[in-house]
Amino acid sequence: MTLRHTLLALLVVVLWGANFAVIDEGLEGVPPLLFLAMRFVLVALPAVFFVKPPTAPVRVVVLIGAFMSLGQFSLLYVALHLGMPSGLASLLLQVQVIFTVLIAAVALKERPRRRQIVGVVIGTTGLGVVISGQAGAIAWLPVVVILAAALSWAIGNVVTRYARVSSGLSIVVWSALVVPLPSFLLALAVESPAVVFDALANLSLVAILSTLYTAVAASLVGYGIWNSLMAIYPASRVAPFTLLVPIIGLLAAWLVQGEVPTVLELGGGAVMLAGIAAAVLAPRRRGGEPSPVVRPETSG
Repeated sequence: MTLRHTLLALLVVVLWGANFAVIDEGLEGVPPLLFLAMRFVLVALPAVFFVKPPTAPVRVVVLIGAFMSLGQFSLLYVALHLGMPSGLASLLLQVQVIFTVLIAAVALKERPRRRQIVGVVIGTTGLGVVISGQAGAIAWLPVVVILAAALSWAIGNVVTRYARVSSGLSIVVWSALVVPLPSFLLALAVESPAVVFDALANLSLVAILSTLYTAVAASLVGYGIWNSLMAIYPASRVAPFTLLVPIIGLLAAWLVQGEVPTVLELGGGAVMLAGIAAAVLAPRRRGGEPSPVVRPETSG
């Protein structure tokens, strides 16, 4: 990769890594599902009037929006609302890579290579270490919810791969239309209309800035750059940058929110990321041609 493209990839990593702390800060005083609806209204509008619809069938766009956006982010926001530390959330969400490999093996009959199987085992071991390190520190419910978010993301990845949809900006923008109405209606049902409309009437500056960051910086700018790089380079050259997202996430949580990771979190996280790297990174074939890899989507 050229220096310019490498720097752009690192910019995306920073935008996505910081996104977890930004979301956590913005959730103060705003119901999580309402906050989600606000984000994706800005992702879709006004961009939907300027970005051409994707060539994929409508049902595929709906499924991608349902799993990769609505499912993943609603569960992420709820987990943060329930007390999941933002730095730890950025780490545990990367389990989606392991889930993607496993689901693709079952649904798409994509037989994982030995290297991927080893990576899944290592990654699962690291996940166990991280979770055991949290025993007694945080409730189990946020951990279960964040793992469900990773599972939803992985299903969205497999749907995208099955449909052979290139993850362009059009998919990001048009699939975003799936999110606002269901999440808003769920917010009304869970929180009550009085709470929802009171939160809308009393939005803090932090909540507004957080919404703008997640919609513009993390979604539109981040995905715009990322998809351009994916179109230029093999996935095996670009995807490894996502392994830096939890590092930025942990650092941002420490700097912004004072979250200091424990030794078990750091050690288990390192093992987990090593397993993910083994599953995602493929050795080059002779002649320098990269071998095919499972191409997971990335988010923040």
